Amino acid sequence: MARKYLEILCTRDVLAAQERHYGRARHVAAATEVDPLGPTESEFIAARDSFYLASVGQSGWPYLQHRGGTTGFLRVLGPTTIAFADYTGNRQLITTGNVAGCDRVSLFLMDYAHRRRLKLLGHARIEDARERPDLVAVVTEPTEQDQAERVVVVELVSYDWNCPKYITPRFSAAEVAERVAPLQREIAELRAQLRHAAAGQPEQEKDHV
Repeated sequence: MARKYLEILCTRDVLAAQERHYGRARHVAAATEVDPLGPTESEFIAARDSFYLASVGQSGWPYLQHRGGTTGFLRVLGPTTIAFADYTGNRQLITTGNVAGCDRVSLFLMDYAHRRRLKLLGHARIEDARERPDLVAVVTEPTEQDQAERVVVVELVSYDWNCPKYITPRFSAAEVAERVAPLQREIAELRAQLRHAAAGQPEQEKDHV
């Protein structure tokens, strides 16, 4: 079980809020320096086609960004390291600038179809793709390597799984197509059977079909 996550986030203000609203604060045991990803977490990350990334700027305001790509574009490079390629966007570079001043980031990964979510904490750094072609080759497909401008590497500190209670199931177009495909095949087979049956009936009987 990952414990570093709560140790980091349960500050004195958080514990005071727990005490005020619930009568007592949650005890948070001391944790190891980092919580490495296990097989379940690694597989979950590799199956995602999007996530949310939060950073904090010089103004003190948090910035939340959505990142999307092909399934598995967020790569697990090791038990405490993940990375993804950064391509040309709106050229605001807010996350890139924020990370230069404060490397602490939070990632939020959702699986709406199965009502699961994983939260990650880590320290991010931005690598220039022109200087790290070796790293680009690891986090991109061969056809995309020339398009990558940067690589975002996150050294993870901990993670936490949320309960599914208030997650509304949602499905991507690909997930819907996968679930509908067997029904479409069954409908096609039934229609073929009806056409075959109709073709074998006398003309007078067909009129009443």
